[in-house]
Amino acid sequence: MDRVIDDDLYRRTKRLLEPGDIELNGAIVHTDLGSDEDIEMHQASVDIGDIIAEHAGYDPRDTYAYSGTDDPEFASNQHQGLTLDGDEFVWECQQLLRDGTFDVVFYYEASADQRGIEDGIRELGFEVTGVEG
Repeated sequence: MDRVIDDDLYRRTKRLLEPGDIELNGAIVHTDLGSDEDIEMHQASVDIGDIIAEHAGYDPRDTYAYSGTDDPEFASNQHQGLTLDGDEFVWECQQLLRDGTFDVVFYYEASADQRGIEDGIRELGFEVTGVEG
């Protein structure tokens, strides 16, 4: 396992991945983006979502980020990657402002290539902690 940067966030993420309808893995992405960089934060979430989609067997061009701004089930910093043809779940994330910068927790099906996802996120320039469910 990679070095865990935030033990508390890792434990909370691990609890969210506990068995449910589908097996999930996750990634905690540590950024240096602050609250005044919401456009950059959104773009980073979309770019990471594309990496997850690719390593989960989807063409990123066939997915979109649903932000649920009109949906009472969603928080303002919660987003979901869905397929264009049927709104199939690909990934979900929550953007958490912690100590002045964003950490983003992503969840996705455990069948996705975990190592490939982590490597792709690092290639974008972010630190990442993988969390296997």
